[in-house]
Amino acid sequence: MHALCDVATTRALEVAAAATLPPGSLMQRAGLSLARLVLAQRPHAKCIWLACGPGNNGGDGLQAALELHQRGKEVLVTWAGNAQSAPSDSAQAYVRFTAAGLRISHELPHQAPSMDDMVCVDAMLGIGASRGLQGQMAQWALHMQALQQRGALVVAADVPSGLHADTGRLLDPATPAVCADLTLSLLTLKPGLFTGHGRDLCGQVWLDDLGVPPAHQASAVLQGAAQPTARPHASHKGSYGDVAVVGGAPGMRGAALLAASAAMHAGAGRVFVNLLAPSNHEVNMAMPELMFRRWEDLPLAQLCVVAGCGAGESLTPHLADLLRQAKGLVLDADALNSIAAQPELIRLTGQRDAQTTVMTPHPLEAARLLGSNTQAVQNDRLRAARDLAERYNCMVVLKGSGTVLAAPGHTTTINPTGNALLARGGTGDVLAGMVGAALAGCLASGTSAAATLLAIGAAVYWHGELADTWPTTETWSPSRLAAAAR
Repeated sequence: MHALCDVATTRALEVAAAATLPPGSLMQRAGLSLARLVLAQRPHAKCIWLACGPGNNGGDGLQAALELHQRGKEVLVTWAGNAQSAPSDSAQAYVRFTAAGLRISHELPHQAPSMDDMVCVDAMLGIGASRGLQGQMAQWALHMQALQQRGALVVAADVPSGLHADTGRLLDPATPAVCADLTLSLLTLKPGLFTGHGRDLCGQVWLDDLGVPPAHQASAVLQGAAQPTARPHASHKGSYGDVAVVGGAPGMRGAALLAASAAMHAGAGRVFVNLLAPSNHEVNMAMPELMFRRWEDLPLAQLCVVAGCGAGESLTPHLADLLRQAKGLVLDADALNSIAAQPELIRLTGQRDAQTTVMTPHPLEAARLLGSNTQAVQNDRLRAARDLAERYNCMVVLKGSGTVLAAPGHTTTINPTGNALLARGGTGDVLAGMVGAALAGCLASGTSAAATLLAIGAAVYWHGELADTWPTTETWSPSRLAAAAR
């Protein structure tokens, strides 16, 4: 787990650290760190362009240019600020910059003889930015993009310009934003680097804490690598809980079977399937371990039920009973849409123990549950997940780029795994099954709320990691993803 600090927390940490250090120390450390990263990535770079904004992010760029110059590198610096209006630390960085004989350029760099020898440093907008790139800085971003397409390396200082550091939204979708190959996050890691547009714009994220002890309170945490735990020899199927998948309306039975397959492969002790479509299923010869049951034969008080996968409106008559009786409940897809539309189901959801209930919405489903819209959810994914957890008194897995996990009274978590392979129908059903297996195991063993949330987070991590590590020589499909679940 890595601590993530929002802008307010980072600012407070910065102010406290600066009070104990000589003026400008943090900017000098930041510039040195930025220069070192550039040199580590492209030690033989012939041209390094540093595009510097008018604020302290630009000051970091000016300091980095000085450090690179002192190490024998050719630098070209454009600056959208001036010495009269720049913040004090940036103004002092400019004084050091000019004292070394360096000058600001009013021309942009041209293509280098080999673009592998070129580095572009984005030091335009930092964490305090409230609007997107405008005017000449917008032109710099477009020129940087053109050079990058020819092979130049783009390094962002603290946060790619145009990205909101707290939320991962674009500051202005109508203006250019920098898409970095590397982002050097300074002092703290910011939540927006890992969710929303952050995962696309940041590239590989590095951290330099600038020698400052971490903040006491994290705004969120980044999920760490989840390791499977060895199962004791003296255990049995009852040790890992029973999952029942209720879903699969006419034409959508495959969704329920994908969830059931994933639950079984992820380690549930037993898996039952109740198909909402008329079916003669008594056994699935491809997976004979799945046990098909009629609705009236499901002992809900003993089961962790995964409800909603391919369910359509056929699930709605059963939801009140599920909310009242199920030992554990993973609410997905059409279950969420039905709950959002009925106040009584909302009330019943809120009355359940938060440790026994998980919602797994995508952004549109989350918007329906919040009475909002998809854009509002995507503009602040962490807040949306927290609001859902509080409003419905449950654990929430808000799917998307940088899946967010939230639960009442717990620090919000962002999952770093997964890619566009998961943007395919059926992969969400697989995730619901994996989460169901994790929840069933926790309920069977009586683990704490914190341990249960960790187990849910591990299931989300593994789901994304399977996509990240999927062999390029193997065909990708949700059914194969389910079979690879753990």
